[in-house]
Amino acid sequence: MTEYLNVGKIVNTQGLKGELRIISQTDFPELRYKKGSVLTLFQEKKAPIELTIKTHRKHKNFDIVTFEDHFSINDVEKYRDGILKVSKEGLKDLPGDEFYYHEIIGLTVIDENNEELGKIKEILSPGANDVWVVQRPKKKDALIPYIESVVKSIDLEEGIVRVEIPEGLIDDEN
Repeated sequence: MTEYLNVGKIVNTQGLKGELRIISQTDFPELRYKKGSVLTLFQEKKAPIELTIKTHRKHKNFDIVTFEDHFSINDVEKYRDGILKVSKEGLKDLPGDEFYYHEIIGLTVIDENNEELGKIKEILSPGANDVWVVQRPKKKDALIPYIESVVKSIDLEEGIVRVEIPEGLIDDEN
């Protein structure tokens, strides 16, 4: 059975050209509402239907979207109060070196000596690149930058991240 994650709730129409006003429930509105993205609409007592994003813009606290082949308010009015979701399977369509936080958190980190450093417990986004917080047994958490020279491979099926730690990156004193 396919699992779905909420993206947003359709609260109203916007204008006459088939735009819908959405209250978002996603960390990735720019990705979810990107032209060509497929979302699944769930409504009470109706079969779920797939809709493809045609346009997206922000307006006040709402995301405003249109769907392909929906040209007027008459085409979309019936979707009001529906919930837009993305299938968990559909989440894997990020560019090759990008992952969702929920995919990375909990992975086991293995260093270049094939030794386990610990598990990723959170992700920080301080600036240019994310920093992974690795919880280590009986040691201070390690901060690992998500950059090519350090993170060598990510295997979601195995649940393993392979890293190469440059000298001085991790303080092993405590």
